[in-house]
Amino acid sequence: METQEYTETILNFIKEYKIMDYAFKVVAAILILIIGLWLSKKIVKITQKLMNARGIDITLQKFLGDLIGWALKILVFITAISQVGVETTSFIAILGAAGLAVGLALQGSLANFAGGALIMIFKPFKVGDLIEAQGEIGTVKEIQIFVTKIISPGNKLLIIPNGTLSNGNIKNYTELGLLRVDLTFGVSYDADIKKTKEVLMKVLTDNEKVLKDPAPSVNVSELADSSVNFAVRPWATPADYWDVYFSTVEATKYALDAAGIEIPYPHQVEIQKKG
Repeated sequence: METQEYTETILNFIKEYKIMDYAFKVVAAILILIIGLWLSKKIVKITQKLMNARGIDITLQKFLGDLIGWALKILVFITAISQVGVETTSFIAILGAAGLAVGLALQGSLANFAGGALIMIFKPFKVGDLIEAQGEIGTVKEIQIFVTKIISPGNKLLIIPNGTLSNGNIKNYTELGLLRVDLTFGVSYDADIKKTKEVLMKVLTDNEKVLKDPAPSVNVSELADSSVNFAVRPWATPADYWDVYFSTVEATKYALDAAGIEIPYPHQVEIQKKG
């Protein structure tokens, strides 16, 4: 009889405080945590495989993978605790306020991160490319999440924030594989145009680093005040650009002098007074 009364007391206690309902909720919350965390890992792995297939930089893959993973874990945690009756509205509001505060504090860094992500995804340039951006020119040494490092022709390390870099104009001299070297030389009005063109073209054809295809060109570009200007346009690979530039300037001076073609320059005339 005492056992029966003890059993009825327990059953009444369970019924009164809805322990079974609460137990089911706890079990449901645990299942949500287990399944949700498992699915989160799967989603992160699938996302990283997709990013890898698209050739996204490994650094960005890891960063975005971690970001997605933490976001999914927070979502699973909030869903699980809501099953046991915990009010999540305030919790979400706190997370939102914290996220806003962090965002405002790191506004510049977030802009640089976004710029780095855009550069890594759309690839306007890659490591080793010769580019011109933000008033600087150089070879890309490293693309990081927040900054891009460039080596200038003078062997100086330039560090440019990705936020400003991605929002500005970028000239990629390497992407198409060939570069045209734009040079202008002026000669005297007394010089023979046909002969001058022949001399300038020979300078280009004798230079081993000047490409044959596309073919170099020499044309009269301007009849200036004191000179006839010729547009000299050799083509070169990005690696040979500066060699072609400087060697062409030097060889042109020697060739014009040897051909007796004058390069105009200011003359100082001395006037003698009669005594």
